Amino acid sequence: MSPRTPQPRPARHRFLTGARVALIGAAAAAGALAVALLPAQPSAAQPVPATLTAPVLAAPTASLDGAPVDGIASGTTEQLSYHIHTHLQIYLNGQPRAVPYGIGVVAPLQLEQTAAGPFVVGGTAFYWLHTHDSSGVIHIESPTRRVYRLGEFFDLWGQPLGPEQVGPAHGPVTALVNGSPVRGDPRDIPLAAHDLIQLDVGAAVAFQPYHFPPGL
Repeated sequence: MSPRTPQPRPARHRFLTGARVALIGAAAAAGALAVALLPAQPSAAQPVPATLTAPVLAAPTASLDGAPVDGIASGTTEQLSYHIHTHLQIYLNGQPRAVPYGIGVVAPLQLEQTAAGPFVVGGTAFYWLHTHDSSGVIHIESPTRRVYRLGEFFDLWGQPLGPEQVGPAHGPVTALVNGSPVRGDPRDIPLAAHDLIQLDVGAAVAFQPYHFPPGL
């Protein structure tokens, strides 16, 4: 029987924050690697957002195999030339709906269980737009600086988006960016650094703030 060809291991995504890699004396150096890949955890001053514990709006349904989607490619290594984060929160008739983890990540996923829920630490490949958890934070990690848009993120999600639909939810869509209404097609909303995007389907909801964890 011929020897089995070794299979490549899925890419491991490094997600580091200053707070989690701080070394406290020489004794902490040995444990630094073990915590380096953990996401920032909510604290007493940083409550868990409602969208993190809410029902997921829709699971990722795009058949991602690493091929470009809307011209957005993927890679097995971290891309940090253009590295920003945007937050998306969705409300359906006044009730929060979570954005799932694993959007823009090619299976099989490597998950780490945290106090805030599953966190994607690895996969076969990562598209330049992706999510690690269900917090609503969209990670934009691109080899080049360019404008990415909300519609492209939904295409990687495999869900429709328009003035009358968000994923499987139908109804008038109210879009807010940093608290200000946005007219037109929500697909055209750009994903800018630390922008807060809120989509209300049906009943409108007062703008809900979000505070990015340290390191994002």
